[in-house]
Amino acid sequence: MITLIRTRTLDALRTEASRIEADARAARAKGEQYELERDLATDAAIRAGTTVEELRAALTRATTDAARLEGELHALRAQSLLDTEDRQALRTLLRVTRKQNSRAERVYVLFHHGRLHSIHPTVEAAETAAEAEGAPRSGWTTHTPGAAMPPACEVTWRVQPLPFSTATA
Repeated sequence: MITLIRTRTLDALRTEASRIEADARAARAKGEQYELERDLATDAAIRAGTTVEELRAALTRATTDAARLEGELHALRAQSLLDTEDRQALRTLLRVTRKQNSRAERVYVLFHHGRLHSIHPTVEAAETAAEAEGAPRSGWTTHTPGAAMPPACEVTWRVQPLPFSTATA
């Protein structure tokens, strides 16, 4: 069986085959382009995922830092208020002390075995300080001005009045 094909039909078939081959090449090229775009999109998605993880970690660190700094700020504000209160109390004490010192004509010096222990505005304050250090609560004697002082080694605790003056020469 011999098949007879006309030349026109053969040309049409060859043209159709060439067109189909060209379409196949174009489809392959398009497929390769799509594969390349897919690979690029996959890489971009991986980079985006990594970036998201890094940003989440940075957000966690920033949130932790913000909470820590908020705590520090709260503590510093509280400390600032305490410092302000302390300064006010010190100013008040200084004012009272200056008023008392401006009126004081003498101070009372507390000696322990002849060595200076502390200075007080009143005899009672000096005796209270000595009692706080272990001195007996009774048996205090006052030194008479002008009388001879007993030796320091003989007296455990002694309160001695001294003239107080703020004037400078």
